[in-house]
Amino acid sequence: MSESKVAIVTGAARGIGAATAVRLARDGFAVAVCDLDEAACAGTVEAIEKDGGRALAVGVDVADSAKVSAAVERVAAELGPPLVLVNNAGIIRDNLLFKMTEDDWDAVLAVHLRGAFLMSRAAQAYMTKAGWGRIVNLSSTSALGNRGQANYSAAKAGMQGFTKTLAIELGKFGITVNAVAPGFIVTDMTAATAERVGVDFEVFQQAAAKEIPVRRVGRPEDIAAMVSFFAGEESSFVSGQVIYVAGGPKA
Repeated sequence: MSESKVAIVTGAARGIGAATAVRLARDGFAVAVCDLDEAACAGTVEAIEKDGGRALAVGVDVADSAKVSAAVERVAAELGPPLVLVNNAGIIRDNLLFKMTEDDWDAVLAVHLRGAFLMSRAAQAYMTKAGWGRIVNLSSTSALGNRGQANYSAAKAGMQGFTKTLAIELGKFGITVNAVAPGFIVTDMTAATAERVGVDFEVFQQAAAKEIPVRRVGRPEDIAAMVSFFAGEESSFVSGQVIYVAGGPKA
């Protein structure tokens, strides 16, 4: 792996994004650790640098076109041209359809789908020029449907169609585009879901594990490992795929 390869990970202040940023740094990438609050990225950057890697904290609202352009240009100037992009930034605004507001819908679609679109459009310019690139989008088992998540499910299903289309368009430039669809992963987001439904998080995890064939819940590192494969050389003939990392064949 060339030391000059640069990866961008959005939503990298915590959870899956942080684990992915740390893993890619270990793989030899210089990593732009992106999140809405630049200060919140400090922990991830510190973990990477302590491990001997290179990292840059970048604050960016992925749903804002001008801010995305500025952020990607900053990464290119300070770290080098980004050749790997992991679209991980996401939020939840869970509610049943009849209680879901337009803001709940718009906010979730904006961060997940518009964010992935804007970041990919900005980053692909560097990838096409280099003749090599990797885009990895975060979907979810919720793409198959999940009560109380009409907005999130629609966004995560949309990520799969977006992934397959970019794979078709960008393949001739040496760019692969794939998606990882996590199942139950222990993060702040799943903890928030447990709180919303009024269940202790430990109990929530135990109940989830009983429904998962491998009988455990997932860790952010499980997702980071799959992203690592998609970001590397050995996956060059794999594109337009959605891999469910969920401890079993279905949600």
